[in-house]
Amino acid sequence: MILQKNTIPQFHHPTIPPIPYLYPMNLSNLYEQRIEEFGAQSTQLKAKYDRLAFVRLLVFVAGVAVFFLLFSLSGWYAWGFALLFIIAFARFVMWHFSISREAEYYQRLKTINEHELGYLSGDISVFEAGESFIDADHPYTVDLDIFGEHSIFQSINRTTTSIGRAELAEYLSGAVTREEILARQEAVKELATKLDWRQHFQAKGAEGKEEPAYVHRLLDWMKDEPIVLGNKMLVAALYIVPIIMIGACFIPIDLMPWKYRWVFLFIPGYFLKKTMERVSMMHEKTAKAEDLLANYAKLIEHIEQEDFQSPKLAGLKQLLFVEDKSVSFRLKKLSNIISQLNVRYNAFALVLEILGLWSLQYMYKLEKWKAAQQDNLEKWFVALREFDALSSMGTLCHNQPDWAFPEIVSDSETVFDGAAIGHPLILADTRVNNELDIPHRGHIKLITGSNMGGKSTFLRSTGLAIVLAMTGAPVCARRFRVPLTQVYTSMRTKDALHESTSSFYAELKRLQFIIKAVENGDNIFFLLDEILKGTNSHDRHTGSKALILQLVRHKGSGLIATHDLELGPLAEQYPNDLENLCFEVEVNGDELTFDYKIKKGVSQSLNATILMKRMGIEVE
Repeated sequence: MILQKNTIPQFHHPTIPPIPYLYPMNLSNLYEQRIEEFGAQSTQLKAKYDRLAFVRLLVFVAGVAVFFLLFSLSGWYAWGFALLFIIAFARFVMWHFSISREAEYYQRLKTINEHELGYLSGDISVFEAGESFIDADHPYTVDLDIFGEHSIFQSINRTTTSIGRAELAEYLSGAVTREEILARQEAVKELATKLDWRQHFQAKGAEGKEEPAYVHRLLDWMKDEPIVLGNKMLVAALYIVPIIMIGACFIPIDLMPWKYRWVFLFIPGYFLKKTMERVSMMHEKTAKAEDLLANYAKLIEHIEQEDFQSPKLAGLKQLLFVEDKSVSFRLKKLSNIISQLNVRYNAFALVLEILGLWSLQYMYKLEKWKAAQQDNLEKWFVALREFDALSSMGTLCHNQPDWAFPEIVSDSETVFDGAAIGHPLILADTRVNNELDIPHRGHIKLITGSNMGGKSTFLRSTGLAIVLAMTGAPVCARRFRVPLTQVYTSMRTKDALHESTSSFYAELKRLQFIIKAVENGDNIFFLLDEILKGTNSHDRHTGSKALILQLVRHKGSGLIATHDLELGPLAEQYPNDLENLCFEVEVNGDELTFDYKIKKGVSQSLNATILMKRMGIEVE
């Protein structure tokens, strides 16, 4: 067995030396070994935390005892000791809690590897399915199971931020340039080799919880007009009011009794009443962003500390440096300012507002931060979200070393071919792969075959290969060549009761959508499965034939699966534009044998009657 040497960098606690690992190339063994090692480190740290918990109790009791002993001798000694003890004990408690956090961190790394081990056996249920991205009107995402339970998104998704999930969904839903696809391919290849970096990125991100709305509110706030910044009277008040209010507390009683000092409350009261409504509106947009920004700062710091060679990743990393300060430093500062502004929700905040205009003080700091980074925050988020999405694709590449990176041919070429194309959600030991060749634009394959023979799976396998190719990811194939292509599908149609639309009419609308795209001359590859299912056999044959001829006239390219064997002769009339392919089934009595391999010609086998008999339907 070939071994490769790797070192897992330690995270929180620098006193633990790095541990060398010899990882087997077999992925299952690799993840099993990482589970064992990360689990052992987590267990050791938890045991250490438990031991120190007892020590912490003893130290506290000893400290209290020493305090009372010294107090019996001298109050000055006792209180001096108390001050030093509190400072030292607080640091000890913080260090103690850091051990617990580190143990939790290694437990997250263990869980990440458990999930990857499950992925290798086909269990993707633990990954987020992206159901919020389902769009019934999208050209292909519903028919190809891009989002939802047991979807491509769920299989690939290892994102750790809401913006990363949205970016990955966008990768799988949209079209980009050939140059961008090639740049992503290089980035994915590089990230595939950075197993430790990717998993630490996941583990750091998993510590925080966030909602997409927090990001949107924060970006909206960046566009708002300032309240304090630029208002000379308010800026002056931030310095003058605290001096007046604190000074009022030290006025000798013989000069001004306490009962008269309430008049000073009018000073901060005026400024608070004048600004609080706007401050509250602004604060609402930033209040939830404290933890989000702290988490993003950790992820960006993780990016800043790594060297990247591919132009895409190096360019994204370059966005995370502004002047002499790293972006992670700036985001930590913003998070800290927001945390201080959040103090206004505290029960004792009124005292701080009266004495020092607390909300306005930190709103001013926020606005100065915003003024300095007005054009940068969204750019930083773009870099982070792309790193998050590309890291997921790097994991896919790492987990599927036999998949091929497709060749994206130039627009002048129309060659489309693939070898050993399979469905990416079917495990390799049960998956049946097939070949496909589209020799030129305007070439259509008519695919016939019996029920359950593999037609729909083949259509989806081809569609998914194109979609993954357009994202910059590897595809489930031994070889794949494709030009820039947009997939359009009509495979599943449902009644739309809210529109009083039957499934047949819904299918017609879908076909109209595809025809218009083909007529517009876009580089479309369509996948049609059992078209015009909702009408009688005569109309279905007539309509299907008319549709195919219309697609031929407009140089449409794609796959059409059908049970209508009478469409087969069309290939003889248009030999350059149409080709018959089929999936056959071997029938031995009541036994059916499927090989799921595509063949040339029109299907000659039928199996519906046998299947109906198996289900208890009496067929003569």
